[in-house]
Amino acid sequence: MAEADREANRFTGRVRRYAQVGTGLGGVAARLAGARLFGAGAEFDSRTAKEITEALGGLKGPLMKVAQMLATIPDAVPPEYAEELATLQSAAPPMGWLFVRRRMTAELGVGWETRFRSFEHQPAAAASLGQVHRAVALDGTPLAVKLQYPDMDSAMEADLAQFAVLLSLHRKFRPAIDTRDVEVEIGARLREELDYRREARHAALYRAVLAGEPGIRVPETRDDLSTRRLLTMTWLEGRPLLSFKDRPLAERNLLADCLFRAWWHPFAHAGVIHGDPHLGNYTVFTAGTAADGAVEGINLLDYGCIRIFPPEFVAGVVALYRALQADDRDGIVAAFERWGFQGLTRELIDVLEIWARFIYGPLLDDRVRTIADTVAPGQYGRREAFRVHSELKRLGPVRVPRPFVFMDRAAIGLGAVFLHLAAEMNFHQRFEAAIDGFDVGALATKQAAALADAGLEPGDA
Repeated sequence: MAEADREANRFTGRVRRYAQVGTGLGGVAARLAGARLFGAGAEFDSRTAKEITEALGGLKGPLMKVAQMLATIPDAVPPEYAEELATLQSAAPPMGWLFVRRRMTAELGVGWETRFRSFEHQPAAAASLGQVHRAVALDGTPLAVKLQYPDMDSAMEADLAQFAVLLSLHRKFRPAIDTRDVEVEIGARLREELDYRREARHAALYRAVLAGEPGIRVPETRDDLSTRRLLTMTWLEGRPLLSFKDRPLAERNLLADCLFRAWWHPFAHAGVIHGDPHLGNYTVFTAGTAADGAVEGINLLDYGCIRIFPPEFVAGVVALYRALQADDRDGIVAAFERWGFQGLTRELIDVLEIWARFIYGPLLDDRVRTIADTVAPGQYGRREAFRVHSELKRLGPVRVPRPFVFMDRAAIGLGAVFLHLAAEMNFHQRFEAAIDGFDVGALATKQAAALADAGLEPGDA
């Protein structure tokens, strides 16, 4: 049996991971139970949030990614937890060259080096699930080779089990959000991230959907040099997005326009979003090679976290926008129901509308503006999330529909990127252009064709 097959969800791997995670979190969980018994208050919550962050800080892999993801989903955890978890770093210690050679042999077979003109020993980047090496194909094409760390299937299942424990504790202490569907949704998306063949299909889908959009580049995949745990794509030259935050406003606005279209066009025309709009997932390409070359557009990187939505959910997003425009109370209620919210009361609708008007605010405001005036990037959405959390805690837990989880998270992440750029543009006009002529039936037809071409299935309800 090949080493790559033996890695899949090995029992010993899961046990080892449970031990790693459990050592750090076991004491915290015990104290949480004691706090519940003796009625400890908010001061304990803040201290416990720090302890959980410290326990997770020594771990790399899926649980780190889960924690960071959870921190960006408003109201999934108390605000003090979100602030602490947001400080976690995603970088993992890279695999050494001898280990990389062994892993590459497991994926491509003996003599894999002869399939590349060159392959850099040191990784260009290392993250929570794998690392990227620069290489050159035999035909001279620059390549990015993403190699998954070993035992990630085992680590994923062990970490998701620990994640479930943390969420169950949260449900007992701070029942503002019923996180059962949040747990299922995050688990489904993270398991998909381990399948690099699926990521290659995601990239193919985005290449097709964004083919007519200027200023947005999507890498091509090399299927002959890819497996479930190895993904080889063309290397797109570019510089970090934040290195352009001091460039002239016109260039920053051009980047913001590209980012807006890269996110909203696939959503409106294929029912998909890039679910991880992290700064590291974009680079900027310019005219020529000089550092001060004119900005031409963005490279859209990393297609592991792509959310495919049922067309009805996309229709609900458009319907809520129109209802908020018209102050149509019945339309707002109908849109939330279309998304899958249940048991909506008048008070609950009022609370959900606070959040909706924050998210949709720039899209409803027909003027040139920043995404959120006078708000720092790290605080984007925090004030509104705290207010919503307080109200939901008073009303009792609301069960968040699965598709809503990543839509909300990605919208907040994208907004933070706009804030970093200090871009000023008319978001309303751009959104109107994205949804111009929207029809749910036409979307269903286009989505089915696009997914079939890319070898993908419809999204989860």
